[in-house]
Amino acid sequence: MGLTIGVDIGGTKIAAGVVDEEGNILSTHKVPTPGTPEGIVDAIASAVDGARAGHEIVGVGIGAAGYVNRQRSTVYFAPNIDWRQEPLKEKVEARVGLPVVVENDANAAAWGEYKFGAGKGHRNVICITLGTGLGGGIIIGNKLRRGHFGVAAEFGHIRMVPDGLLCGCGSQGCWEQYASGRALVRYAKQRANATPERAEVLLSLGDGSPEGIEGKHISMAARQGDPVAVDSYRELARWAGAGLADLASLFDPSAFIVGGGLSDEGELVLDPIRKSYKRWLVGSHLRPVADVIAAQLGNEAGLVGAADLAREPDPIM
Repeated sequence: MGLTIGVDIGGTKIAAGVVDEEGNILSTHKVPTPGTPEGIVDAIASAVDGARAGHEIVGVGIGAAGYVNRQRSTVYFAPNIDWRQEPLKEKVEARVGLPVVVENDANAAAWGEYKFGAGKGHRNVICITLGTGLGGGIIIGNKLRRGHFGVAAEFGHIRMVPDGLLCGCGSQGCWEQYASGRALVRYAKQRANATPERAEVLLSLGDGSPEGIEGKHISMAARQGDPVAVDSYRELARWAGAGLADLASLFDPSAFIVGGGLSDEGELVLDPIRKSYKRWLVGSHLRPVADVIAAQLGNEAGLVGAADLAREPDPIM
């Protein structure tokens, strides 16, 4: 179909990239993320114009956080931008003069991994992103499954613990409160406060207090065998694996692809997640068990996936 542009709307920058049909990024352009909804539309147009120079472009795909309708045109709600029923497709098309589709950013990243990354060769995969929060995407029968209204795969807000921890969404006990970067830091702070003698390495990497612990400190300390850091990863993995076991019962994929910032830790995260997943999976000793594998595209997954989904002419349920 030709070259398309993928747009990734980040908290600090908006990136646009020209992507070919093999998933190669040919050029990119980045601009700072403005603080207003209309400013973001202007910035998207600027990023697209900067990336498209010298290329013949046939369409644009935008990855946006939040709820996106099935028609891939309107953002129902975005958590960090004041968008409510935002006609993003219409506004950006008017600015750039190209066909535009809007996708949920986690769906776009899932599609990128399925098509060009860790999911190549699979027909049925579930992707989860373990970052500050928890997101994901569903690929069944080689198709991205958005659900009837377009808001499927909001995995981070599956209720794992009734009356559990309060989530930013307003609910309680959501999965991302127990399996995410924020959860990992909380586990480490709690354990370091309760048993500081088991967190000597971890505490030495920060300011010496539990409140000074950051995610990078936990990673470094765990690799040095710090007991609290290792236990914190195990607790994260316990909840992540339990959630994957539930998703396996629902979707029966051939693989789970784990992306997001925490996946950069490799086997430090993946090995305990696999063990927890197999422990919680009903009948794991009686049935085939899906692989749990690391994402391959890193921060480029969403941009590449959004660009490729711009080649899909019709919404896919």
